[in-house]
Amino acid sequence: MSIEDKLKRLDELNARAMMGGGEARIERQHAAGKLTARERIELLLDPGTFVETDRFVVHRCSDFGMDEQKIPGDGVVTGYGKVNGRLVFLFSQDFTVFGGSLSGAFAEKICKVMDLAVKAGAPFIGLNDGAGARIQEGVVSLGGYGDVFTRNVLASGVIPQISAILGPCAGGAVYSPAMTDFIIMVKNTSNMFITGPDVIKTVTHEEVSPEELGGAVAHASKSGVADFAVNSEEECIQVIRSLLSFIPQNNLEDPPVVATEDPADRAEAALRNLVPDNPNKPYDIKELIKLVVDDGNFLEVHGLYGKNIVVGFGRFGGRSVGIVANQPAHRAGVLDIDASKKGGRFVRFCDAFNIPIVTFVDVPGFLPGVDQEHGGIITHGSKLLYAYCEATVPRVTIITRKAYGGAYVVMSSKHTRADVNFAYPTAEIAVMGPDGAVNIVFRNELKDAADPAARRVELEADYREKFANPFKAAELGYIDEVIKPEETRAKIIRSLEMLQNKRDANPPKKHGNIPL
Repeated sequence: MSIEDKLKRLDELNARAMMGGGEARIERQHAAGKLTARERIELLLDPGTFVETDRFVVHRCSDFGMDEQKIPGDGVVTGYGKVNGRLVFLFSQDFTVFGGSLSGAFAEKICKVMDLAVKAGAPFIGLNDGAGARIQEGVVSLGGYGDVFTRNVLASGVIPQISAILGPCAGGAVYSPAMTDFIIMVKNTSNMFITGPDVIKTVTHEEVSPEELGGAVAHASKSGVADFAVNSEEECIQVIRSLLSFIPQNNLEDPPVVATEDPADRAEAALRNLVPDNPNKPYDIKELIKLVVDDGNFLEVHGLYGKNIVVGFGRFGGRSVGIVANQPAHRAGVLDIDASKKGGRFVRFCDAFNIPIVTFVDVPGFLPGVDQEHGGIITHGSKLLYAYCEATVPRVTIITRKAYGGAYVVMSSKHTRADVNFAYPTAEIAVMGPDGAVNIVFRNELKDAADPAARRVELEADYREKFANPFKAAELGYIDEVIKPEETRAKIIRSLEMLQNKRDANPPKKHGNIPL
């Protein structure tokens, strides 16, 4: 065979691989409102940077007539490229080839590129759109999933892992995304579930649609599985690119620095009146965050789940930070099971990847109730506490208003190794609120008072004066400085600059036993 013949064969194989399952299936993919595997890669990566690996790999199954159905690439496109000039590795499942189902060869392709990502120290992105294990391959496909899962775990905390769910993701296929750092789902076209609606109907006789059971909104708001629920694949790709702009390449590097013209010493007068004088009146903590971060740019994560706590990424002086904040506008900012799990996981991600944590505190305590106690608020609340106590990255905390009881300790207090702790003059730091404290401490006196209501008002005012303010905590050194609200941005930036070379470590061990 001449070189011309060999080159012709190469061109033919490349053309077959690029067409995936063929024109008709590509048209069906588009008709379903979905992009193809290669179109998604083109959107995600910087133009001209994609390098494909294993383009000609095919499956090795000969049962059920599969030996006559071999398509180069076998249903998944793998390789590497750049996002905003920085290296990333990825796979993109091709639903037009065997429904994107996973074979042994398919899994090997993913494992190979995951191994490269860890060796090169670069983020790994999975674009998921597949029907699960390839039934024709039986246990071979199941073993392939196990190989991928193991690599997800070994790469966890070493390189960032991001999963986009762009179509079906069912059965064993859901566990790989579940073990990555962030999951983005597209409304109306993507779903995730262990067992689908048909199986559920057979076993439990419940009738539910795929969207209701495992759609983007269900997982972003109810289960907490998804971090983002977006309206289109284009928006999904943009979220991935935005996420990558805030996080480092790996656990040995610092996050990228982005130049800003937003002055570091900018005083924000609007902060002076943002926190209401009435301690029971709500306000939106996201307004405060956007007023103090660089250029008002805040990327919220998990925004539809556990809304009483806000987490996400911002920048101060060009440097990335993770932000955790109680949300007084939802359930008064109380900590409950969902908020604790959400906050704990985010804090651990930031700590794993050297991202400083800025915490805004306005928390009246943990949510009381039988459902919370029986649901395990003790264990789940401990997750957030554990994450903060474990974190060694630079940590700056600002108490804007309430910081009561155990929730004060949990929310990155000085006692959990926070580095710099500020408080507004409006801060109330105490074991509990004035009303509850008076009920307990002065129970007998109130019984005997000639006018219990008037006496209660006096006692609550006295308690608030003595304890429910930041000055007692500042006297004890638990608060480093009581600051004016308009100074918030400048104080945070100065603190982070001071902490830039912070070094802290935990005792040597295999790993801790976080309360799961």
